[in-house]
Amino acid sequence: QAAAVCAVRAIERIIVVDVQEQNLDRYREAISRDWPELSDRLETSTEPAVVGRADVVCTATTSRMPVFRDGDLPEGVHINGVGAYTPEMQEIPAETVARAAVFVDEREAALAEAGDLTVPLNAGVIRREHIRGELGQLAAGEIQGRSSSREVTLFKSVGNAIQDVSVARQVVERALAAGIGTHVELG
Repeated sequence: QAAAVCAVRAIERIIVVDVQEQNLDRYREAISRDWPELSDRLETSTEPAVVGRADVVCTATTSRMPVFRDGDLPEGVHINGVGAYTPEMQEIPAETVARAAVFVDEREAALAEAGDLTVPLNAGVIRREHIRGELGQLAAGEIQGRSSSREVTLFKSVGNAIQDVSVARQVVERALAAGIGTHVELG
């Protein structure tokens, strides 16, 4: 997630949070090995309240309860919620979902699988219509994204095979055009 966000935004500082220090040690090692260009921007913390200093928050856990407090988030933050992929999991507080402009990879899958959405939906905190739209609609310019610099935005992903295949095809085509990569015969 850190590498992906840094690929599309000018990120000055990456703060990774985990309540277990040994997980942070493994993360630092992985970044140093796989994305050494990010190492000098990397900080770690065991305190979830550091989200208060973030412009972008990425959650990627299997937690069954929110991993930060809504009150700790700053105005204008963007959240990428890529964990919590079952109805029982929830990384993002219901209050955050309720005040955010919510976008999903695929509406019906997100409403069936994403605890970050089903928990506040079942509690009556949000309605199905609270989801502003799908990523494809946003990318095609069919719907509006952020409406102000103070608006909190949330992209909730549960994974979408057709999007994965489309991206993979683009990667393969670009690699072939650039003459890079390794050809592997399957079958």
